[in-house]
Amino acid sequence: MSTLLKVARNTVIVLLALYLALFGLTKVIHYPDPISTIRLGLAPASKTPDLMPSHIIKAGAKVSDWQMGKPETPGNVIYNGNSLSFQNFLDTTHTNAFLVIRNGKITYEYYKDKKFSNLRLPSYSVGKTMTSIVVGQLIDQGKISEKDTFVKYFPEFKTGGDFDTITIQQLLDMQSGVGVSDNYPSGPSGWGVAIAQMYGGTDMHWFLMHNRKMAFKPGTQSIYRSVDPEMIGMIIKKVTGQSVSDYFSTNIWQAVGAEHNATWNVDHVGGIEKTFCCFNAYARDYARIGQLVLDNGIVPATKRQVISTAWMKRLTSPVTRLDYGWGYGAYMWHPYPGVSLMLGLHGQFVYADIPNKTLIVKLSDEPTNTDNRSPMVAAVLKQVSEKH
Repeated sequence: MSTLLKVARNTVIVLLALYLALFGLTKVIHYPDPISTIRLGLAPASKTPDLMPSHIIKAGAKVSDWQMGKPETPGNVIYNGNSLSFQNFLDTTHTNAFLVIRNGKITYEYYKDKKFSNLRLPSYSVGKTMTSIVVGQLIDQGKISEKDTFVKYFPEFKTGGDFDTITIQQLLDMQSGVGVSDNYPSGPSGWGVAIAQMYGGTDMHWFLMHNRKMAFKPGTQSIYRSVDPEMIGMIIKKVTGQSVSDYFSTNIWQAVGAEHNATWNVDHVGGIEKTFCCFNAYARDYARIGQLVLDNGIVPATKRQVISTAWMKRLTSPVTRLDYGWGYGAYMWHPYPGVSLMLGLHGQFVYADIPNKTLIVKLSDEPTNTDNRSPMVAAVLKQVSEKH
């Protein structure tokens, strides 16, 4: 055997052994297979919806059509202390879709490429607000109470310690104390941290069972934790007896007249939605949820109250302060008075300016390490919203 063939054979053997070792490791920590994990970790945001299993959120037969308002083109904006043309701002912040809706009518609509107008785009933590809308309905129906503890529904998770005292209210306001940090890693070196395991994981029950260590006593601090809405998602499935996606489809998605099916990524098909993120939809359909907030929870075309006045007050009233000094409560951000913001990693914004009756949707492919741009982007959305 020639030297070249021996080298090739030995290389193949080493690579195969490495793959088998990684395959074994991913099974132990309930990750997808190594190739799927690598693809997910390296993909831009807009490519991720189809890289994890998902459940379908079915649109209904009746679509709430958008009306077109007087067209506008935003002018120069101040971004990070500099004056930029609006197109430069869109390019700088890796924008795939940008919609402005005033008084319920679309006045500006931009897509980086035509394909983004006909593509389900991820929302990351905007999905937390979708989860909040669901739990609000269940609270209104008396099926759960904010005073309920998580272990009331899942006694098998009891630890005999502070974990057992976590309430739904504390989960909604990021006050649970569960020690799963939201410090997202960059690249393969960070895939072993807990938040990455939750994002890519294939068994949420297993994940939580192995991550019940507490960082602080429930209710004593407010720290952004994605594990909190995941625990809420588990409760939703337990209480309704159906997937979060199926409940959302019937009671919210079809009610607002969504045009297209959406998806919600899950740990595995038939499993649990990743309710801390991973809701995927068309830009115009995200706007229908945002418009619901602007319209005080009512769908104008049908007069249906999808979000009760009580839960609307909960969604639009900050109860604590988190990152950037912004108000927060029930998985909704409040960067400015009268503004309720659904915010997601990689530059996803559903910005509802209630006093100005203006909604802005911005869906992006921002790199992970630019998450600190959120206040600068929000400042531009404020400029656009307030300029009539």
